[in-house]
Amino acid sequence: MPDRRTLLRQTADLAADFLEGVADRPVRASATHDELVAALGGELPARGEAPGEVVADLARAAEPGIVATAGPRFFGFVIGGSLPSAVAADWLASAWDQNGFSFVTSPAASVVEETAARWLLEVFGLPPESTVGFTTGATMATFAGFAAARHRVLQRAGWDVEKDGLIGAPDIAVVVGAEAHATIAASLRLVGLGGERVIVVDADGQGRMRPDALRASLAGLRDRPVIVSAQSGNVNTGAFDPLPEIVAAVRELPNAWLHVDGAFGLWAAASPSLRHLVAGLDGADSWTTDAHKWLNVPYDSGIAIVRDGPAHYGAMGHGAAYYVAAEGAARDSGNLVAESSRRARGFTVYAALRELGRDGLTDLVDRCCALARRMADGLRDAPGVTILNDVVLNQVLVRFAPPDAPDADAATVDAFTRDVIAAVQADGTCWLGGTTWHGMAAMRISVSNWSTTEADADVSVAAIRRCAESVAARRASDATAAVGS
Repeated sequence: MPDRRTLLRQTADLAADFLEGVADRPVRASATHDELVAALGGELPARGEAPGEVVADLARAAEPGIVATAGPRFFGFVIGGSLPSAVAADWLASAWDQNGFSFVTSPAASVVEETAARWLLEVFGLPPESTVGFTTGATMATFAGFAAARHRVLQRAGWDVEKDGLIGAPDIAVVVGAEAHATIAASLRLVGLGGERVIVVDADGQGRMRPDALRASLAGLRDRPVIVSAQSGNVNTGAFDPLPEIVAAVRELPNAWLHVDGAFGLWAAASPSLRHLVAGLDGADSWTTDAHKWLNVPYDSGIAIVRDGPAHYGAMGHGAAYYVAAEGAARDSGNLVAESSRRARGFTVYAALRELGRDGLTDLVDRCCALARRMADGLRDAPGVTILNDVVLNQVLVRFAPPDAPDADAATVDAFTRDVIAAVQADGTCWLGGTTWHGMAAMRISVSNWSTTEADADVSVAAIRRCAESVAARRASDATAAVGS
């Protein structure tokens, strides 16, 4: 029998060493695929190894392949870090090994999710009767929202989709904005509505759904069940669809459901200074967000919220003869998500909300947005730089033209921008990704880590400018060499 306490202390020391040094290490990984395969691969051993040796070897071999996403200068993919209490709660959740499916399998997990759900509804300003499911991420949260939507609009049309399926069902019209996130299409496929069988509504220059275009799209749909998906927080620009106008347009239909994808933008509701961005949010029927983004809990943690609890339970609930259903007000969390066997994710959300409190959550959101503006301002006057978006939240889009050719054609600017992104990633001071925005290559900066400081923002800006200058110098050198040859 291994000495469990010694093993866990050893593991805690390894984790603490990593976290204490994460701000000082290069943000990028340093090992190649082949190097990691050599270090971590090989044949399954015939004989087992001592747990302490396994953990120590894993930490050593994996370290060069770890990207410092937990650190303060990772600005890619809207990935938050992990608050100290959330990391600790996640460890406890693993040690407790609770199946968060039902009250009977874990009364504590059930009540913690019930409490965290209530707190989240208060933070977002959503109807208190809404039901909340804790999922792996936004894709499965959106799946739950769309499943509830499908249930309700088909029920109104006289069809029981859970009993009879979609074959022969009334045709549901799905309406999305032109800037809808890829997970919307993925979730629509999962609920059998087709990721490409959608009516696409035009967006404005910042990616916001145009209400006039939505009304035109809805005009011919009064006789059909309709699901509309709007967005709070465009993944590139951070922009918000105008929900008051969208809600009004959707409510004119006799059988329509409005879903809001707020994977990170929903957290703007936690800030009095940003709350205007989500005006009208409470007029929707379902909402999606992630806790592993701006709430800074460990992966994975998505949140599905549905105003119509019976529709939510009707779409996701299931049972078996050996299940023991909760009694009274107790919560069986597995009836709100797609998984029966599920991690008790509520522990980390509960811990993070308690550590931050309402004021701390407000400060976290406001501070990240201020740092995004600071980085945009720090880059704005660099030669060849264009900030493509209105920095309304925590997202910054940057495009780089060669300083010696500011009027270069689009293909040249695209290539130069991608070269700058690659140079920044290789440099290791910070990490950020690239995207394509309205046909243009762009650098995408997402600030959502609780530990990022002004100093981190400034040193990252300096690194980006330095890398852009290096790419420009190399380009000029290559041009000179080409002329000389």
